[in-house]
Amino acid sequence: MKKELNRLIIKGGVLSPGELKTIAVAAENAGLKSISFGSRQDILFSKQITEENLSNFNAMEWIAPDESGSENIVCSYVSADIFPKTPWLTGDRYLYILEQFRHHPTLKINIVDPKQRLVPLFTGHLNFVASNHEDYWFLNIRLPHWEKVVSYPALIYSWDIAKVSLAIENVLQEEPETVEMIFDLVNDAIDTNNRTIDTPLHVPFHPFPYYEGMNKMGTDKYWLGLYWRNNKYDLSFLKDMCDLCAECKIGKICITPWKSFIIKGIQSEFKLKWEKFLGKRGINVRHSLLELNWHLPVANKEALKLKKYLVSNFDQNDISTYGLTFGITYYTKKAYYFTSIVVEKNKQPKIPGNFTIRDTYNLLYAKNFDPNTLEYITHVQDIDKVELPGLLMELSKMYFEQLGEEQSSPKEETTEIKKEMISEAHQCQDCLTIYDAKYGDHTQAIPPNTAFEKLPENYTCSMCDAPKTNFKKIKLEKQIG
Repeated sequence: MKKELNRLIIKGGVLSPGELKTIAVAAENAGLKSISFGSRQDILFSKQITEENLSNFNAMEWIAPDESGSENIVCSYVSADIFPKTPWLTGDRYLYILEQFRHHPTLKINIVDPKQRLVPLFTGHLNFVASNHEDYWFLNIRLPHWEKVVSYPALIYSWDIAKVSLAIENVLQEEPETVEMIFDLVNDAIDTNNRTIDTPLHVPFHPFPYYEGMNKMGTDKYWLGLYWRNNKYDLSFLKDMCDLCAECKIGKICITPWKSFIIKGIQSEFKLKWEKFLGKRGINVRHSLLELNWHLPVANKEALKLKKYLVSNFDQNDISTYGLTFGITYYTKKAYYFTSIVVEKNKQPKIPGNFTIRDTYNLLYAKNFDPNTLEYITHVQDIDKVELPGLLMELSKMYFEQLGEEQSSPKEETTEIKKEMISEAHQCQDCLTIYDAKYGDHTQAIPPNTAFEKLPENYTCSMCDAPKTNFKKIKLEKQIG
C-alpha cells in the first residue's frame, strides 16, 4: 500500500549534477539506498533526512509527510530542444523564468509549451502555456476550490509570471469566485506588461513520445533518458552518474513527470563513454513502450503489481500502445488526470462480518484520447480485475481507429460554424497587435463585446501606445472547437 513520503522541492524539475549528488549523499547518510521521483518533478524519500544534511540544500524546500508547504513548479524545460516546441521558447528562457521565483509557491504552477507532450499542461492551479507571441503566455486557472479551468483574460509577459503567481496567491484571502475578480485584484496590486488575446489557445495533438535511451540531439549531441520501473533510483549509481556528468561538462539534469530523468547535451565524443558506463552497471535503456507510458501512485506496491499484470497481458497479445498513456488511481486520491486512459479503483463497501470482497475498477478515457481536453468519458464501471486487459485492448483499438481523423461537427451546425470562423478585427499598423471586440481589452478596462467604433477616442494600442487612428480593419479566420 501507499507509504507517506518526504518531499524535496526541485523547482521546475531542473537541478545540477552537483545538487543531485549532494542529495544522494544526504539520503545515503540517512540510511537510504534509493530515492524516487514524483509526478510534479520533485524528489521523494522514504525516510526523514537529518537537519545537518538539509543545510546543503540551499534554496530547496523540504516537505514532511504530515505538513503542508510549497508545491513544486512543473516545467517543460526537460523537453526543450529534444521534442517539438514553440520556436521562441528555448531552454534558457525557462531557466530565466524559474529564476524569477523568489518565493515558495503554495499553489501548483505549470509552465509549459503546448507543442510538447511529455509534460502535462493543465494539472496545476495556475497553468502558464506559451503563446505564438514571443515571451507571452496564456494563463489557465483552476484554483483548489474550482471545478473547471478558466482562461485569464490577457496574455502574461514572461518576466511577470512569478509576480503574477504571487499576486494571485495573495488575493486568495478574498476568496475570488471568478477569473474577472482575480484579474481586477491582480491589476490593482501590481503593474504588469499584459497583452490582449487575439487568438484563443490551440493545443495540437501529438502521440506521446518515447523518452528513454540514447537519442540524437542536433548534429553533434545526444540526450539520454533513464527509467527504473520500480521508481527506486540507486544512490551509488546516481553519485557515479553525477561525477560522469561533471567530467563531460553537463550542467543540468531534468526530472520528468513520468518518474524518470533526462540528461541533455552529451557531446558525440563522450557517447561511447556513457554507453560503457551504463553497460558495466547493467542499466536497461530500452524498456518496451507497453510499460514506459504509465503514471502510478508513488511507493504503491499494489498499483505496481496491477501495472505488471496489465503490461504482461499486452505483451502476450502483442498489442501496440504507441502514443497512449495509462494511469492507475484510487478513490482516496484527489488529483487531475493527465493520461489518455485511467484505471480507477473503487472504494469497497462496508459490509458487516468477515466477508472478502473483490476489488472493482472503472475505466475512463480522455476525449479523443487527448488528456489536454480535460474531459474524461467513462467506458465501463465496476468491473473485475480479470476484465481489465481485454477492455484496455479494446480502448487501444478505438484510439488507433480515430487517430488522425478530424473531429467533425454535426451537419446542421456547419453553416453557423463557418460564419463564426471569419470575423472582423482591427490591427495596429506599427506593432501588429490586434483588437478583437469579442475579447475587449482588459489591460485598459475595455469589456468584451465592445465594438472598435465605441472605443474612446483616446484609446491607444496596449502594446506600443499608438493612437486609435493607427488601427486598420482586418479579417480574422479562427478555428472553432
